[in-house]
Amino acid sequence: MSLADLDIQVSETERAVRDTAHRFAAEVMRPAGIELDKLPAEDVINQGSILWDVIKQYNQLGFDDLIPTDDVSGQELEQARIRYITSEEMGWGDAGLAITFGVAGFPRMMADLSGNQELIDLVSNNITGCWAITEPDHGTDTLDFHGGLLADGHEHGKPNLIAHLKGDDFILQGQKSSWVSCGSIAEAAALFCAVDMGGKALQHGVFVVPLNLPGISRGKALEKIGQRALNQGEIFFDEVKIPKSYMVVPPEGYAMATQLVLTNANTGMGTLFAGTARAALELAIDYANERKQGGVPIIQHQSVKARLFEMFRQVEAARSLNRDVVLSNVFNEPRLEYAIASKVTSTRTAFEVASEALQIFGGNGTSREYPIEKIFRDARSSMIEDGCNYVLGLIAGGRLASD
Repeated sequence: MSLADLDIQVSETERAVRDTAHRFAAEVMRPAGIELDKLPAEDVINQGSILWDVIKQYNQLGFDDLIPTDDVSGQELEQARIRYITSEEMGWGDAGLAITFGVAGFPRMMADLSGNQELIDLVSNNITGCWAITEPDHGTDTLDFHGGLLADGHEHGKPNLIAHLKGDDFILQGQKSSWVSCGSIAEAAALFCAVDMGGKALQHGVFVVPLNLPGISRGKALEKIGQRALNQGEIFFDEVKIPKSYMVVPPEGYAMATQLVLTNANTGMGTLFAGTARAALELAIDYANERKQGGVPIIQHQSVKARLFEMFRQVEAARSLNRDVVLSNVFNEPRLEYAIASKVTSTRTAFEVASEALQIFGGNGTSREYPIEKIFRDARSSMIEDGCNYVLGLIAGGRLASD
C-alpha cells in the first residue's frame, strides 16, 4: 500500500514530480539497490555495474532544474517542496543510492557559493562529487567547529590532512578516511581540511578540488553492513598542488560554512530517511495483509494492528517535522538545531520502524528474499553517518543552552 499524503497544497507540477520520482524509485532504484547490495564493494563501482546507469537516469530527470513559476518567492517555496518530495521518494526507493545522488552535488554547491566561474565550470555537467570532511582520527571532531565537545584541558588531535600555503598555491598532504561517500568514484571533492597559512596555529578552510590531479590516489571501496549501493572510500593526497583560487571558504568563514553545510546535510538526511521509514511501514502493512496465522491475515490480530499504528504514528511525525524544517530553512535563517532534530528523528524512526517491520515479517524478515532486512541494515547506518546522533544531540543541546 501507499500512505496518503496529508499535504493539501500540492500543485499540479509537484504532483507530477512526485509521481515521476516514485516511479523511478520503484522501478529503477529499489531493484538496483537490491542487486548492488549483494555485490562486493569493488564490484558495485566497476565499469559494468548498474550503478552508473542509475546515476545517469537520475541526472536525466532534472529535478533540480524545475522552477515552475515566475514569482521569486514562489520559486523558492516550490523548489523547497520539490526538494523534499523528490528526496523522500529517493529514500523510499533506496537509501544508499539516494545519498549517492545527494552527495554528488556537493562540489558544485560550494563552487556556486564562491561565485568563482572557473570552479563552477570545473565541476559542472553532472560530474560525481563528494564531501571530503571525515578523517581516520577525526570522525565527529570534524563537526566540532566551536570546540564545544572537547574534554576539559584537552585539544583535538593533529589533522590527517593539511593544506600548506606555499606562495600562490596550496600543497595538500595527508588523507581523508574510508567513510567519504563516493570517495572511490568522485571526480571532484568539496574538501574541508586543516590549513597552514604560515602562522603558529593551524586553521581550517574549504576547497573545491578536481580528483584527477597528480598525487591523488584512492583506497579500496569500503565493505560495510548497510547502504552498500553507496560507495565509500579513502582519498590520499601526496604533495598535491592546487591554486589559491580553489579555496572557496577561507579560515575566517570556516565555522559558518561548516555549520550551513551540516544544516543542509542533516535536513536532507531527515527527508531521505523519512522516506526509508515510510518504505518499511508500507512493506509491513502489505505483508500483514498477506500472511495468515490463526486462519486469518495477521493484520486482523489486535497486537499487529497496534504495532502498525505505532509505526504509522512515528513515520508521519518524522515526515511532518522534516517538511517544516525544509520550508523554514527557505524563508527563515537556517537553524542547525532544527536540522539535527529532523535527522535524529527520521533516522531513529527509520531504524525502529524497520526493526518492528522485520519482527512482523517473522522468520521471513531475516531472509534476503525479502527487502526488509536490507532496509533494516540501511537504517542502522544512518544513525552514525553525517554525525553520530548522540553527538549531534550534544551540538544541538549546546545551541539551545546558548539561546
